[in-house]
Amino acid sequence: MVDLDIKALTFDVFGTVVDWRGSIGREGSVWSDTKELELDWFAFADAWRSLYQPAMEKVRTGALDWVNLDGLHFMNLHQLLGEFGLDSLSKEELNHINTMWHRLDPWPDSVAGMNRLKTQFTLASLSNGNVALIVNMAKRALIPWDTVLGAEVVGHYKPEPQAYTKSVELLGISPGQTLMVAAHNSDLVAASAVGLKTAFVRRPLEYGPNQSADTVPTADYNFVAEDLIDLAEQLGT
Repeated sequence: MVDLDIKALTFDVFGTVVDWRGSIGREGSVWSDTKELELDWFAFADAWRSLYQPAMEKVRTGALDWVNLDGLHFMNLHQLLGEFGLDSLSKEELNHINTMWHRLDPWPDSVAGMNRLKTQFTLASLSNGNVALIVNMAKRALIPWDTVLGAEVVGHYKPEPQAYTKSVELLGISPGQTLMVAAHNSDLVAASAVGLKTAFVRRPLEYGPNQSADTVPTADYNFVAEDLIDLAEQLGT
């Protein structure tokens, strides 16, 4: 086992643990068949996700009072209704679409890898997702969190430094005893800047077959893994 005095692993969730694009694309395609809607749900997922960071930035800068991610997703969803021909949907139908984020599927390696890691380490989400979203997702997909941390718990969206430092404080350990696991370089760079150890996990299909961002690590991380099973092996679990 690698001895870096790691006590806990904190995880980015969207893209690292779960496949948001594929999940929304698949569920949306099945659901729209029952509604006789013609819609490219993968393109819709891409467009919806493209509004994610700009919406959070409004909260980070104070231009928008605190809104959790379910609320931001719903605001962003309304921006897309006309473009994708969804103007006629009922509030109930829009709520169904918005909660697709609660029903995302894990990558094939995620649950097995995390169950191995859990035998040695505390596992916590450190996500911009709100608590209900992360808990509902975990219950459905059997994601074995020990606890849910991150944006809603500490009142800061990543990559604000407080998102990491306050989450670690709640675990009762130091940043240096915490390994941040993510598929996104910006997340890991921000975590490293406040003292967390870092693990880059390759997710080359997060944004689909033509993905260009985050295909390789761009900084010197403590670990680089092909998936979460590979990370478990590197950590000796």
